[in-house]
Amino acid sequence: MKRFRLSAFLTITALSVAGLVSHSAAQQGPSATQPPASPIQQGPCEQIMAACQQAGFVRGGAKTGAGLAVDCVRPIVQGTAQRPKASKALPQVDPQIVAACKASNPNFGKADPQRAGKTQQTAPQ
Repeated sequence: MKRFRLSAFLTITALSVAGLVSHSAAQQGPSATQPPASPIQQGPCEQIMAACQQAGFVRGGAKTGAGLAVDCVRPIVQGTAQRPKASKALPQVDPQIVAACKASNPNFGKADPQRAGKTQQTAPQ
């Protein structure tokens, strides 16, 4: 039994050092319980991303019409219609969140200028 307690204590101590368990829980030993974690506050742009992901949009899903940026984030932030290829409906996002996102990050949701034209520049030979 002592071997188990030592193992549990060492595990909790290691997690404490890694920042995954509070230091007080590591000091109290393996029988300590942790208070419930407070929810992580997301910024407005992260809230839009999360809403899109919850609606089923994914990174790399543009070919199937479920692209996170092109089929969801961009139409929401820019206030435009989805492209015809979009396969999922846009989630409802509070307009105040969209405005706050635009205010905090004016370039969020805009196309990368290099990819927008879908042309690749090559170095002169």
